[in-house]
Amino acid sequence: MQTSPDRHEYPAHWEADVVLRDGGTARIRPITVDDADRLVSFYEQVSDESKYYRFFAPYPRLSAKDVHRFTHHDFVDRVGLAATVGGEFIATVRYDRIGADGTPASAPADEAEVAFLVQDAHQGRGVASALLEHIAAVARERGIRRFAAEVLPANNKMIKVFTDAGYTQKRSFEDGVVRLEFDLEPTDRSLAVQYAREHRAEARSVQRLLAPGSVAVIGAGRTPGGVGRSVLGNIRDAGYGGRLYAVNKALPEGQKEIDGVPAHRSVRDIDGPVDLAVVAVPAEHVPEVVTECGEHGVQGLVVVSAGYAESGPEGRERQRALVRQARTHGMRIIGPNAFGIINTSPRVRLNASLAPEVPRPGRIGLFAQSGAIGIALLSRLHRRGGGVTGVTGVSTFVSSGNRADVSGNDVLQYWYEDPDTDVVLMYLESIGNPRKFTRLARRTAAAKPLVVVQGARHGAAPQGHAVRATRLPHATVSALLRQAGVIRVDTITELVDAGLLLARQPLPAGPRVAILGNSESLGLLTYDACLAEGLRPHPPQDLTTAASAADFHAALSRALADDRCDAVVVTAIPAVGEGSVGDTTLAQALRSAAAAAPAKPVLVVHVELGGLAEALSAAASTAPQAAAGHDDAPRPVSQAAAGHGDAPRPVSQAAAGHGDAPRPAPTEQRPPAPEVQGTAEAPEGAHLIPAYPAAERAVRALGQAVTYAQWRRDAASPGRVPEYDDIDEKGAAALIGGLLARGQGLTLGTDETCELLGHYGVQVHRALHAPSPDAAAEAARTLGYPVALKATAPHLRHRADLGGVRLDLADEDQLRRSYAELTELFGAPEELRPVVQRMAPRGVDVVVRAVIDPAAGAVLSFGLAGAASQLLGDTAHRLIPVTDREAASLVRSIRTAPLLFGWRGSAPADTRSLEELLLRVSRLVDDHPEVVAVTLEPVVVASHGLSVLGAFVRLAPPPARDDLGPRTLPAY
Repeated sequence: MQTSPDRHEYPAHWEADVVLRDGGTARIRPITVDDADRLVSFYEQVSDESKYYRFFAPYPRLSAKDVHRFTHHDFVDRVGLAATVGGEFIATVRYDRIGADGTPASAPADEAEVAFLVQDAHQGRGVASALLEHIAAVARERGIRRFAAEVLPANNKMIKVFTDAGYTQKRSFEDGVVRLEFDLEPTDRSLAVQYAREHRAEARSVQRLLAPGSVAVIGAGRTPGGVGRSVLGNIRDAGYGGRLYAVNKALPEGQKEIDGVPAHRSVRDIDGPVDLAVVAVPAEHVPEVVTECGEHGVQGLVVVSAGYAESGPEGRERQRALVRQARTHGMRIIGPNAFGIINTSPRVRLNASLAPEVPRPGRIGLFAQSGAIGIALLSRLHRRGGGVTGVTGVSTFVSSGNRADVSGNDVLQYWYEDPDTDVVLMYLESIGNPRKFTRLARRTAAAKPLVVVQGARHGAAPQGHAVRATRLPHATVSALLRQAGVIRVDTITELVDAGLLLARQPLPAGPRVAILGNSESLGLLTYDACLAEGLRPHPPQDLTTAASAADFHAALSRALADDRCDAVVVTAIPAVGEGSVGDTTLAQALRSAAAAAPAKPVLVVHVELGGLAEALSAAASTAPQAAAGHDDAPRPVSQAAAGHGDAPRPVSQAAAGHGDAPRPAPTEQRPPAPEVQGTAEAPEGAHLIPAYPAAERAVRALGQAVTYAQWRRDAASPGRVPEYDDIDEKGAAALIGGLLARGQGLTLGTDETCELLGHYGVQVHRALHAPSPDAAAEAARTLGYPVALKATAPHLRHRADLGGVRLDLADEDQLRRSYAELTELFGAPEELRPVVQRMAPRGVDVVVRAVIDPAAGAVLSFGLAGAASQLLGDTAHRLIPVTDREAASLVRSIRTAPLLFGWRGSAPADTRSLEELLLRVSRLVDDHPEVVAVTLEPVVVASHGLSVLGAFVRLAPPPARDDLGPRTLPAY
């Protein structure tokens, strides 16, 4: 509870922007004395029925006393919050702390009455649900643990708000009123409800941007050229199915069109709603445009204008003001400095971007924070000779620019349930909220593949991006993403390679790979690549260069029918001479064999077969090539690199001759494609066979698919967090509370560390200080021989290689002799800080660490002690809490894991005890977030049991966890 001097301070940290159920935004903030006029205006717009439900009687207007009561709060015992749009109230909620008798009270009373009022025009938007989350968080902060609400039985909407929230509650009926009481402590169900509402709202907000019914391009120039005019032309040429408007405030009197598009001087002059505005005016004019859009009811903005955070501190402030202004009017923003958005759905056909051509419609969702990388990805995914063809194109594309508002998290929410997207590819230069991204990525990856390449891995994030500070190295972040099911790749080439395989090929059931082809050398290269990726290849089958299409068909059919095979890689080199297999014939043979066994993935590795590349990309249809030249067909972004082997080529089974076929570039000379006699169109959803110009690229993509498929299988049964009867959670909490009372953060001493870890069943071997030879001898007699003598000075700690440790000292003579050697080598005991410790059973030395990162959350790390983890970085990581299956995988995921499992005839270590130790440390940090760092080093894992020989614990007030608080957009 606050002391009286600060009880009335305005709690600015309660202010928040939220996304509502329909995708619009609202501002939630405390109600103050300055809101009297807003409150009266708001109340006048509420229906008599809603007023009756709120006050249980006709209440046409608020009295002056009411207005004073509802605007004067102490922000402790009486709190009121308002949801606003355009600066005006659309809903209010308040609580009043009460005692056991129901009368007004102060702390320590921990119950409060809560009541809502939502303007009728905004009911059904999820405003009350959002306000309940925020008022509950405020109440918990002020020491209130329980809400009570009285509701009329006919007020079903409000009763549903309370009952659907997921809190533990009691319900009673008395004197014609329903009384609801519920605890405010978050539960698994309340968090699940909150996340589900967050998902629906954020997905809907992105859907409104990607599938608008009407679009206005603001800043469309009167003469050709310029960004706005280009975007306008791109939208028009893509065949956008909604209403399109051009806006230019300098439009001459009497001019009604620009390029055949209805034109206006202001968005206010447009007769009818505008769902999306593309803003392409200089940054200094954007605020005026945003105001006009907000007043006209525009739902969202794509701001392609530059001059914001990417340009320095002044631009950063301009960007913050832009976000605040847009959210004031309930609008979401893509950008600023954005490349734009694309939706290839035939129902939408929107190209609100700077890309002059539309990628082929398909099943890949593409997100890029960089416009330049977005162009490169669109080009690779579009080129007939170098990307996805037929139906395996792009469903939607978002380039977020500075991602001041809409981010990759929002787009993931949309793609998770988007029926038009099967695979998600993301180029990220920063992750603004790693904890949330990991949660969303795990959920998305369980339903569809998510492939991520991260730029700026070894430096600061781009200037335009707001990024939370993290102390974790990039390798750790990558490991945590992989734990969440993300397919992490290093280059955009690998991004496309993996995306093509996952878009239309089934996931492999295991790592067993059959290799066949007409080149023994290429088959051996593929075999070696498989071994390097951890796959289990069968010996390559050489069909010889004389192999016919029928030979390929028969070999592929046999391989796919083999129960010992999970995937097939076909290798092919150019064949010359009379009777050599034709490119189109070979492509048809491979398609036919693969179609007969659709449950296993097939990949093709080819070496500069220009004709075969054409055939592999061509559709299995007898339609003439000329059909691709229709005027309404979208043209490829770039075909300059076609045939040069810089991107994989898919074998398409879709039909050619449709309007979405690409038009060749004017300078490109293409021979007519040979007809394939007797082939028919493949059914919708038939698999494409991706082809790659190098064995290592094909196999790397396959290896990623194998790993992802295994993750999917494991995620179906993730394990559990075990309960241990000997854990004393309350005792640990009392100890931590007492220790933190000394200060804000502290490193525990040896005795305190051992006591805290002991509450969680982790026993640390005693180490007695030995400031003199006599003290060392006394310590050894206390502990019992044999003992170890260790120097614990920082420069010698855990460095047995420097000679600061003496082991297996069997008697006092050996101990005193070793003590003298250490002091002679390294200096006086005051410098060495020697300790004596009883010898532990021999085993494998490992290190266990846990840390709470402010951005990513609590992370558990494991590796072998010494050079393996320190020099080679051979350390594995998992997010806390860790399940039993995750602990087992953590132990086995380091490269040096064989040392724990009987490598070269050594005795296997007791990994069960090691896994239990990991689980106990995970529980400690999860139960007590004040434990911000734990290190156990070394931990000696013997054949039976283990010994913790050194421990370090640091306590501090835990970082705030916004994932457990109410829904809110990032603050600006």
